Amino acid sequence: MKYLTLSTLILCLSGPALADEFTEEDAARWMEQFELVASEGRRLWTSPEIGTNGVVCAQCHPNAANTHPETYPKFQKQLGRVAQLWEMINWCIRNPLEGKDLAADDPRMIAMQAYAYKERRGVELDPGKH
Repeated sequence: MKYLTLSTLILCLSGPALADEFTEEDAARWMEQFELVASEGRRLWTSPEIGTNGVVCAQCHPNAANTHPETYPKFQKQLGRVAQLWEMINWCIRNPLEGKDLAADDPRMIAMQAYAYKERRGVELDPGKH
């Protein structure tokens, strides 16, 4: 039989943190980290290192402007099913870029998604839109 430690029990009973429990320092640190990751995503978006043939994401999707991350998950004709943004990034890596898929949790994939979301910041979420 497993027993909870007192500290684990307190954490479980305390519930989720409320938005007003985060400090300005927390928010600043999180934004700084996001900006660093999104910056790496932009570098990768414009770099031929993700593929093998010299093609870069930005050739078809300048500034990630037409990736519309706010519409995912949605049906993707290329995959024949509802997909997440990272799956479509991989489709492009495999096909136009002739590269190898990145795992969903690969830091490069996370960076590329962060960049796409940053470029569309402020656009209303509209999952499923084509």
